Amino acid sequence: MFDRIRRAALGATVAVTACAGAAGALPIPQEPVAAPGFLGAPAVAQPITGVPAVPRHPFLAPGTASNIHNDGWMTNTYPGPGPLGVAPHTDSLFLGSECGSIAFDRAGRIVTVCLGAATALYLIDPADLTVLGSYPLPRRDAGEYLSGNAFTNFTGGGYFYLDDADRAVIGTRDGHILVLAENATADGFVLHRDYDLRDVLRGTETVNSVLPDSTGRLWFVAETDGVVGTVDPGTGAVQAIRLGDGADGEIENSFAVGADGDVYIATDRELLRFDAGPAGAPAITWRITYANDGIHKPGQVDDGTGTTPALLPGGYVAVTDNADPMDVVVYRTAPNVARRQVCSVPVFAPGASDTENSLIAAGRSLVVENNFGYTGPEAALLGRTTTPGFARIDLDTDGNGCHAVWDNDIEAAPTVVPKLSLATGLVYTYTKGAGPADPWYWTALDFRTGATVWKQLAGTGPGFNNNYSGIAVGPDGAAYLGVLGGLISVRDR
Repeated sequence: MFDRIRRAALGATVAVTACAGAAGALPIPQEPVAAPGFLGAPAVAQPITGVPAVPRHPFLAPGTASNIHNDGWMTNTYPGPGPLGVAPHTDSLFLGSECGSIAFDRAGRIVTVCLGAATALYLIDPADLTVLGSYPLPRRDAGEYLSGNAFTNFTGGGYFYLDDADRAVIGTRDGHILVLAENATADGFVLHRDYDLRDVLRGTETVNSVLPDSTGRLWFVAETDGVVGTVDPGTGAVQAIRLGDGADGEIENSFAVGADGDVYIATDRELLRFDAGPAGAPAITWRITYANDGIHKPGQVDDGTGTTPALLPGGYVAVTDNADPMDVVVYRTAPNVARRQVCSVPVFAPGASDTENSLIAAGRSLVVENNFGYTGPEAALLGRTTTPGFARIDLDTDGNGCHAVWDNDIEAAPTVVPKLSLATGLVYTYTKGAGPADPWYWTALDFRTGATVWKQLAGTGPGFNNNYSGIAVGPDGAAYLGVLGGLISVRDR
C-alpha cells in the first residue's frame, strides 16, 4: 500500500508541472466516499487579552506572517482573527507538491515553497488559489519518494522566511541560500542574492533552515553533524561550527531568534543558546541536555525533540524532550543563571507520547499536540489514525514552575503545526477522522478549555494528508495548509 502512495506522489509531482501555471485552480482529487461535512457549532469570538506582543524583528516581514512559525520567537500565535466556523467554505489547489511553509506578502498574497519532484517557490492568489507565478528550486531525487525518505526530510525549502522587503530567503538542497524578490508585475520572482555555502558544507550536509538574527546576520543550520553557521549579509562571508557527528548533533527543525542577537537551536540531545562572536562566528553561550530515552518513537523523524524552540516573554524558552512520557520543558534564557531549567511537565500517556511539531506559545501558555503513531502517510490510510492528544501547560505566575491547565484526549492530529488566534480564542489544528473515506478535518479547539468547538471537512483520501506542514492564518482571516496534493484553505462565508 505504501509503495503505491510513493509512486502516486512521485507521478503527481511530475504530471502537475504543466498545470501549475494554468488559469484557475485545479482541485485536489478526493476519494468518492461520503463523510460528515460540519461538526459542532460556529464559535463566538472570545479574545485572549494580556498576551505581550512579540518584539518587532527588523529583518523579518512585518506582523506574524514571515515563516512557518509566524515570527522570530516561533510562537505559532496570531493577534488577528481566523475562521469562526460560520458556514465555512473550503478550497484546494492541486500542485502535486506539498506546500509545507506558508507566508504572506504585504499585499496579502501567499508565498510558499512546495516540495516535490517539481519543487518551487510559488506566488498564489489567496482568494481563489490560482498560481500567479513560480520559481524552480533544486528538487529531491526521485528515489527519496520511492524510499519514503521524502516524507520526513524538511531540507530544501521546508523552512524559509520572508524578509522585511518581502523577499523569500531559502536554503536549497545544493548548498546555497537564495534571496528571491517578487518581480514588478507580481507574477513571478527574480534572483536578488545568492550566498554559496559549498566551501563550508560537507557532501552529506544540507541546509535545513535560515533566519536572520536581530542585527541582520544570517544564521543557518544543516541537519547532518549539527552544522550551525552564520553569513555576513554584506560580504557573504560564511563561518560555521559542528556540534557533533551523527545523532548527538542532528538538527531536524528550525530555530528561534531573540531581540538581542540571541539564537536558540535544539539538536537531538541538547538545547543551546548561541550569540555571534567578535568576528561574527557562531559562539555557544550555554547548552543543556534534555531528557531522552534514546528511542525513535512512531510520530518522530528521529530520536530527539520534535520542536523548534519557542520563546516566551520574561526570558524563557520552551521545547519538548524525548522522555516517556514526553515532557514540556521550560528554561531560562539569560546567559548566566543559578538554575537553567524552570519546569518539566509530562504530557500524554506513557508508551504513546511524542510530537514532531512545535509548541504554541502565548504569553505564559504553551499548547502541545500528540503525534504518536505517525510513521508516514500509510498510518492515516484505510480508516487508521494516530493517538489523540492536545494539552496546555502554563508557566506559574512567579516564573519558577509550570502546571497543566487542560488536556484533550479526543482529537487526533497526526502531524500538523497548530496555530492560535488571540482574536478568536481558538486553536486551529488539522485532524484525521476514522472510516473508509479517510476524512481530514479543519478543527478548532477552545484555547481556554481545550474542548472541540467545530470541525469542517477539508477533503478525503491521501491527497489531503498534511504530512508535517503548518497551518497559516492569512490577513484575510482564512486558514491555509499544505497537503500532499498541494494547498487547501477554509474561510467563513
